[in-house]
Amino acid sequence: MDGQTLLSAALLIMNIAGFWIMGEDKSRAKKHQYRISERTLWLVALFGGAVGTSAGMQFFRHKTKHFGFKIGFPILALIEIIVFLKIKGVF
Repeated sequence: MDGQTLLSAALLIMNIAGFWIMGEDKSRAKKHQYRISERTLWLVALFGGAVGTSAGMQFFRHKTKHFGFKIGFPILALIEIIVFLKIKGVF
């Protein structure tokens, strides 16, 4: 498996995890259960899951009133997309 394929697979997994983790945290919030820490949400986004966490934030309407998440996740997602496309040689 070459490096680009491995990177693509890792990013796909992180983004699925990011989407899922936003949904899981929203579900726990509704049930007044123990929550996933904001630190964990940020770490998933920072390590390649920003597109998934941003999509999850919008889909589940979770953390949308928190300025840091509302602005930070999409900015990270944009950076990750640009870096990914640069590595793929798109531009």
